[in-house]
Amino acid sequence: MERVGFIGLGTMGAAMAGHVAEAGYPLTVWNRTPGRAASLVAMGAKEAESPSALAAASDVMVVCVSDSPDVEQVLFGPAGAAEGVREGCLVVDCSTIAPATARSAAERLAGRGVGFVDAPVSGGSEGAQKATLTIFCGGDPAHVARARPVLATMGKTITHVGPVGAGQAVKAVNQVILAGTYLGVAEGIVLALKAGLDVGQVVEALGGGAAQSWVLANRGGRMIDNEYPLGFKVALHLKDLGIALDMAGDLGADLPVTALCAEIERELLVGGHAAEDMSAVARVIRGRSGLPD
Repeated sequence: MERVGFIGLGTMGAAMAGHVAEAGYPLTVWNRTPGRAASLVAMGAKEAESPSALAAASDVMVVCVSDSPDVEQVLFGPAGAAEGVREGCLVVDCSTIAPATARSAAERLAGRGVGFVDAPVSGGSEGAQKATLTIFCGGDPAHVARARPVLATMGKTITHVGPVGAGQAVKAVNQVILAGTYLGVAEGIVLALKAGLDVGQVVEALGGGAAQSWVLANRGGRMIDNEYPLGFKVALHLKDLGIALDMAGDLGADLPVTALCAEIERELLVGGHAAEDMSAVARVIRGRSGLPD
């Protein structure tokens, strides 16, 4: 089995790396914040001192960090993975970043004889824990084929969507659609609350019709209770919407619902709700509708 390195042990990455270890891959891990690797080390993983040391010990490197600058830092910054990577290695980036950043990283690594696949994921922390993530892959077909067995330990649906950067573009589309779905479900639940309906019954009834969705089924209860335990952070979704809106600006696409969702999420950040699940968009709609917090 290929030796796997995993960079980024946050809410998503720690669970994803755990599945890689459970599958029996020789695993080396690294995280910017110390103290996140203990459970993986207990499973048999080794902890590297730096991304460059991790790269030197790996055939396939998986990266799962928050944003484009973070990917740049762990790959090309001081003691970054590029300093230790060997010709013939493969980098698989599961972060959600700008497509242009993915293409730039791929070009720089290609000059060292290193392959690159952008493989952003969808499914939130539940998907990471259950190994049911949906993964969008961009890259050379041979590189995607090589990455697929490792990705299959973390995800249920793995789709090769085009060249490098295409995975990130599809993830942007995913986040745009989610923005509209979350807002629609939040508005419907607030309307039902204001009308004095049995909202739990309403959600159950709607689940059998055209309004049914994953968001309605899995996040409707949170919006009714006005409690938003973490699934996918508001701050990260807002970052993703920024990527989508930048793409839309470059391509001449108008995304009014996405812009509205970004405005609402910025309001949540100002109010101290950045770490809540993105279903907290209902918090703002509830407040604007006069419902108690």
